[in-house]
Amino acid sequence: MNYTRQNILKGAIIYSVGDTIAALIIDEFSIYRLLGMILVGAIIYSFEIPNYFQWIDKKTAAFTGMKKTLAKTGLAILYFNPLWIFRHLVFIKLFSGHYTQIDGNLLVIACWSFLVNIPISIVANYIIQNKMHLNWRFLASALFSGLMAIYYALSESFFQ
Repeated sequence: MNYTRQNILKGAIIYSVGDTIAALIIDEFSIYRLLGMILVGAIIYSFEIPNYFQWIDKKTAAFTGMKKTLAKTGLAILYFNPLWIFRHLVFIKLFSGHYTQIDGNLLVIACWSFLVNIPISIVANYIIQNKMHLNWRFLASALFSGLMAIYYALSESFFQ
């Protein structure tokens, strides 16, 4: 299990900063949202993501060459799927106090967000999974996800 103090701090800081930038852009900053995203980054994402990346390495250990590259990239993209994006958007709604906006439309937004993002996600996850050491993947993924948090928060405006 890979749940370290360092990853907890990285998750707390990077995810909350990315979301705060998004919240400021769309004029929805809230201290409750900031605190909630700090907790999500520190408790959930800093636990799930490094452990999933470790699992990817174990699952693809016997593969070589292009098969390994495609498997690692594909498994990373499968993790950050529309349901993951939907959950992230639900967290934003919960911490922003917009409970009534959690509905099926949010899942549609997550699906469109995922589909439009696939080209960028393929490149980023290829680099993270195949060019970075396991110890650095959570940081790289968190930074990428911090940027994507801006996109996800704005995706409601794009895809409604």
